[in-house]
Parts: sequence; structure tokens; C-alpha cells
Amino acid sequence: MLDIVSKINDFKMSRRAFIGWSSAIAVTTAIPVSRGLVAKAENNIGIAETDGEGIWKTAACWHNCGGRCVNKVLIKDGVVIRQKTDDTHEDSPDFPQQRGCLRGRSQRHQVFNADRLKYPMKRKNWAPGGGKKELRGKDQWVRLSWDEALDIVASETKRITGKYGNEAIMVTGGDANIRNAMSAIGGFSACYGSSSWGAWRWIWENMGVGEGLIVNGINDRIDLRNSQLIVLWGANPAWSSMGSVTYNFLQAKKAGARFITIDPLYTDSANVFDADWVPVRPGTDDALAFGIMYTLLDEDNPTTNPLVKWDFLDKYTIGFDEDHMPEGADPKDNFKDYLLGTYDGQPKTPEWAAEICGVEPSKIRELAREIGGTERVALLTAWAPARIANGEGWVQAFSTLGMMTGQMGGSGKMTGVSCWEYAGNMGPFLLTAGGKGLPAITNPIDNQINENEMWDAVLDGKFLQRYEKERNVNIQFIYHNYENHLQTRSNIAKGIKAHHEVEFVVTNAYALTTNAKYSDIVLPVATQWETAGAVKGGNREILINWSKIIEPLYESKTDQEIAEALLQKLGKDPKEVFPITAEQQYFNQLSGSMVMKENGVDYEPLCTITSQDIKEWGVEGTPQKGRIPLKEFVDTGIYQVPRKPGDNFGFIAYKDFIDDPEANPVSSESGKFEIYCKAINELSKTAYSEIAPIPKYEVKVHGYEATFEDWEAKKKGKYPYQMINPHYLRRSHSTLDNVPQLREAWPNPVYISRKDADEKGVKDGETVLLSNEYAKSLRPAAVVETIMPGVIGLPHGAWVDFDEKTGIDRGGADNLFVPHIPKGLGSSGFNTARVNFEKWEGEPLEEDVKWEQRIIKF
Repeated sequence: MLDIVSKINDFKMSRRAFIGWSSAIAVTTAIPVSRGLVAKAENNIGIAETDGEGIWKTAACWHNCGGRCVNKVLIKDGVVIRQKTDDTHEDSPDFPQQRGCLRGRSQRHQVFNADRLKYPMKRKNWAPGGGKKELRGKDQWVRLSWDEALDIVASETKRITGKYGNEAIMVTGGDANIRNAMSAIGGFSACYGSSSWGAWRWIWENMGVGEGLIVNGINDRIDLRNSQLIVLWGANPAWSSMGSVTYNFLQAKKAGARFITIDPLYTDSANVFDADWVPVRPGTDDALAFGIMYTLLDEDNPTTNPLVKWDFLDKYTIGFDEDHMPEGADPKDNFKDYLLGTYDGQPKTPEWAAEICGVEPSKIRELAREIGGTERVALLTAWAPARIANGEGWVQAFSTLGMMTGQMGGSGKMTGVSCWEYAGNMGPFLLTAGGKGLPAITNPIDNQINENEMWDAVLDGKFLQRYEKERNVNIQFIYHNYENHLQTRSNIAKGIKAHHEVEFVVTNAYALTTNAKYSDIVLPVATQWETAGAVKGGNREILINWSKIIEPLYESKTDQEIAEALLQKLGKDPKEVFPITAEQQYFNQLSGSMVMKENGVDYEPLCTITSQDIKEWGVEGTPQKGRIPLKEFVDTGIYQVPRKPGDNFGFIAYKDFIDDPEANPVSSESGKFEIYCKAINELSKTAYSEIAPIPKYEVKVHGYEATFEDWEAKKKGKYPYQMINPHYLRRSHSTLDNVPQLREAWPNPVYISRKDADEKGVKDGETVLLSNEYAKSLRPAAVVETIMPGVIGLPHGAWVDFDEKTGIDRGGADNLFVPHIPKGLGSSGFNTARVNFEKWEGEPLEEDVKWEQRIIKF
């Protein structure tokens, strides 16, 4: 290790040389690598000049950022000296390179950061049963051996399950290794939620627009060029999706598309696409949609000004008007009469909508004419507008707007979700990865705790079992694996309180994350650069694979190794859960990878595998004929299906249904798009609050109306500003927030409009105090013209960092301010938070790039 450290020191750089990158540590070549990867190392800013040859390997870029790009590292003399992205082919609009962003290019600074956890450790004042539980989060750490740490975890697991039952264990995080291990020893209480999807998560298939979330609800990127108008409603791909997505939208702009962005922020996407910006208050998008749809009805003239596609509504939908209601429904409950205010006395006019959403009535009418009067429109939303309490009505309203204007099922016409790896490019995946080959392990306990009440379940001992009834539970052991739930779920303060109550908390972590900080036992986990390898999709046209770059650093172990060791300590045979090695699992993913044939229908194996390949890998397998040699896929790290206009891989969402609705029904009960959806209403009666069968405006919990003490008098209350939490280039959710180079490149301010800042006497760069009934936090102010007055933007994912003397957070953790309130079907309301801000009179907040890292020394 000392020799490696000396090599690292030979490649010194400053954080200012961000693009030049830093050095890393030793490489492993456990996976066979061909000499085709050997290349002359290139000179670059910030690294020493190298002589001789180096080896490029594809490394993991594994975070949940919304894209998946090529990430390669150059290894020389056992040290990673450089990173680069996709250069596997010439770049072109039809066949774009899969280029990484600053987050992916910073992976070395994450993997080899000085704050990597080196050894298993326990909280100093921990004792069986919890010890001094109130010291979680501020106690000292004591180094343990792996045997000692696993003995404690096993002993406490046996004690707690023996006393309270396996239901007392709550496992968070999506990694299957720990979940399967805990299932094998009797099970655990699980938690579920809609942290990314918001209200889209469970409403989709009932309306018949399910393809908008998990399957395919919008057209592919080639057809996007046929749209005349592209509306990005709460979508900012330039920040949140990265990769090729912005480039694909630019091709549509070059083809002549106009852009409109509807968002509280004037986003980088709006800037890049030269979009018309329509600022809207958070959580009021449905009110704006109702104002637009009222105008469509009000100004529609089938002869001279056709704005509503009546033929589309008649043939493909249920519930728009009295004549198209489903059997058994009250005809008065149709959407058209709700929109006109026929029975409730409140027409959803632009004037009515403007008072709620903040968009001028004239602009609402202009939007309606633009959308209704353009032949080919792409109505694209991301998940953010649906990440609100009572958000299901927005999903219903947005989908109905697409139906009223007939923007579904045709070339250049689409209505649906455009984000994550599906952003602007949906359709059946042209490549799929093989499975790992592990047995399915069923959790024998069926407790499903919604993430909006997971901390309440700990503190109050009860929760609503999904679509059933309230259950009692006594959580005494929280096992955090993979995801940072304490940081990324709402009401962090309540989560910390819950962590102070239970008897035992364990976290697998690579650094002292929020989960780890409030734990009793922390187990150092290896990163994806230190595991055997994996095969992952990115967008529908690519498949990326990566292999091990280094052996696990210090004493860290992979999640599977930790699970196996724990099973053994608990008296279970690890082979029952993990009968094959990690290397075999990686090989199985490669050998099972499939690629669509040129006919656009059938699939064939991607990799040709020979007997020699199987021998070199030391695995079990069967030779097969595929499209490319296994070595080529491993060496290149990506296979991308070439695209061109008119090929067999194009996709138009819902085209089969539009062409023949009888033969190709959608996923709703009726087989049509359900504007009136009985299934949603019935399902909601078993959940947290009732959802109307048609789109209706509902006042949001902690939404815009809640910023008023007296709504009628328009008297603002104690917390008069709405807070949103935009995804931010510094982080992927909360991951990478500890990387100093990213902290310097993208500081973490709170965005405040100049109007609001001037009213409070706050200047750009000055420290402000954010507060509501849940928490207080300090942030430097970024005073801008690009956010709507009355709204402040606190970027998502900063690690909470409490000042122990004042109880004020220094980190700017957005989820401190979000209420822990389940509504509707259980979707999360991250973008419905109300706060106050004021100029801070104490010591100014130092830039967090200058803060001490969370380095544990023994």
C-alpha cells in the first residue's frame, strides 16, 4: 500500500485542475483484457507526462443520475492516471457518442477520496440494546475487525428477532444482496415509495397511460425531430438527464421545432433551446393545465378554429363529456362539465387558474392556442411536477390535455414522461442485459411501509399496509444498504429522531454518509470499481459493461461478501443465497445480453462466446454465436445500435392502439384512455386520501395556498415562500456531494429571485437562514433573475451537517424542510414545502469546499 501511495503522490494536482483529474490506485486485471486496449498515454493538463504504454479499461459510472455514459480510465504502472469518455466511433446526430458529464468524470475523486471508510467500526457508546442512543450522529468511532463487527451484527440480529420477531428489522435500499440475506434468515419489514416518480408511480396503468412511466409513452428521438412544438413541462434535461439527451433535443430544434418550458426556474434547457419560459408556481401545474383546457373549449370552432380533437376524444377516451361516461357512473361527473363549472359553479377559466398558478390569463390563452393550434406537439413532462402531495390530479390533468389536443399516437405527436434514461427517446429497448443467475429469495414477511411514514412507523409503531389496513409494528433494527434513505427521504429531522429510538442501526457505506453517521455499526463497502463487473442499459440504443478496476481498498468488502459473511455468522449456508461467484454473475449478464435484429422485432445474442473464452474466465457456460466477440464487448465497454431515419427501430407511442383500438387496447380496465377512471378512485379509497375519478384541482398540503395565513385576504403566513429542490450537476441525488472537486465546480447556494432578495435586503453571496416548522439551515444566496418570485430553489441532495450548538444545519439539506405526509396512493411530496428566509446576522457561512472532510482516523 505504501508503494501505491508513493505513486499517487507522483501525480499531484490542485482542485483547480478539475478537468485534468487526479491519480488513483492499483489496477486489477481479473477479467481478461485484450492487447487492443493498450494505448500511448496522452499528455493532459494536471497530470504528469507519461512515457510508454497504458491500458484503457471501461469503468463503472453507476449512479442513478438519469443517464448512463461511457467512462474509461487509463492505467499506467498500476495507477489510474486519467479518465475519458466515449470515443468508440465518430459522433453524429444519428449515431451520437455516449459522452459523460462532470459527475461521471469525477469518479476517481469519489473512489479514491480521502474520506473513504477503511475499516469496520462501532459507535463508542454503543452497547447491546442501544447504549447511549442519543449520541448517534455525534459519538466517537472505534475501529473493529471484521470478525468483531459481524459478531455484533449477528448477535444483535438474533437478540432482536428473538425478542421482537423478524418484523422488527427494517431494511432500506434496493441492493438485493443484503435484502436476500435478511430474507433467508426469516425476513424483514420492507419500505417502498415513489421518490423519483411522484404521483406517476401507481396511477399510470389505471388510466391507460402506463406506458408513460415504465413501458413506452413517448416517441423515439428520431421521431422527436418531426415535432413542430416541444413543451418541456417541469423538465430540465440539461441538468437532470445529461448524456445524449440535450443533444437529441437540439436535433429537433435544428429540424425546426419551437420550445416552451413551463417551470419555476429559467433552466439551462430553456437557455440552450431558446425556449419561451412560462414561470409557474410549484404544485399548481394542474391549475394551469385546467386554464389551458378551458380555453381550448371556449375558443374551439371546428370550422374556423379547431383546437379540440373531438374525433380523438370520441374514439379513444372515456369520460370527457356526458355522452362518453362509463356504465354506472353519474353522467354529471364528466370532465367537460367540471371544466366549465356546470355543477360546482366554478369555471376553470384562465382568470381562475392565474390566481393559483401565477401565469397571466393572457399567457394561458396564448399557450392554449399554441398547443391546440399546432399539428404536431410533443407534450413532455418530467417527474418533478408530480413529486408533490396530492399530485395524482396533475398526472390526470396533463394526460387529459394531450388527449384533448390529440397529441398521442402519431409522428411528432406525443404526451408523456420524458426523463431519466427514457428522456426524449422511448420505445422497446434494442439491447437487454442477461440476468445474474442467482436464485429468487422471497421475503417471508409482507410488511410494506410507505416511505412517507417510515419514520412515523418507527416512532408510533403503526403503518398503513399497502391497500389493506393499519398494522402494528415494532421496528428496533434498521439496516441501511445501498441507498441513503435518511438523507434522501422527507423530514430528515424526524428520521434522526427515529434513529435515536431504535436499539440497533447498521449501515454499509463507502464514506460517512448520513445513514452511516447515525449508525451503531458501519461496514466499509467496496464501490463498483472494486467489484467483478456488471452490464447496464442506458438509453434504449446502448448496453454498457464495466469490469473491476481495483481490488477493494483498505478493508472494504463488496455487498455480496458482507452478506455472505453475515449469513455464515447467523448459521446459514451462504451458498443457498449465493451459489455462484460474482465473476460468474458478471459472465452470465454478458452471455445473456441480447440485441434486436435488423427486422426490429426479434432478438439475438449480443456476444459470441467460445470455449476458450469460458476457459480464460474460469466460469461455467456454453459457447454461442452472437453479433460481436465477447472480448470486443468487454474491451470496448459499450455496444450501440446504429440508428437512421426510416430504420426498423423507430417508435411511435400508442400507434398500435390508435391504428386499431379494438385489437390493441391500452392498460386501463376499459382498454381506452380513461379521463374518468373508476379504478383510480376505488384504489385510493384503500390508501391515504381519495382521488377523484376525473382530474380535479385540489389544494396541496404545504402548497402555494399554505403560504397564506388568510387565503381570501391574501395575507402571507409565517412561511411565505415555496421551496423546490432541483436536481443539480454537483450530485446524483446525494451521491458525490463529498467530492471536493465537484464542490468547487458547483457550489451549493439557495436560488432567490432578485425581487424577493431586495425585499429582505439580501445581496448575492450573503448567508441566509432558511426555516420552517421542521428545521433551520444556512445557505449562501444566489440572487438571480431566473427563478419565479415567491419561490426559492435549494438544490437536492446536500448532506445534512448540524451545528451541535445551535441545531442549525450548515449543509443545505433540502429534505429537512419537506413534510412527512403521505397522500393519495402514497406518493412523495418533495416539491411541496413552504419556508421563510432572512438575512443571517451571524458569522458568514464558509464555502463548503473548504470544510474538513469526514475522515475517520483511529
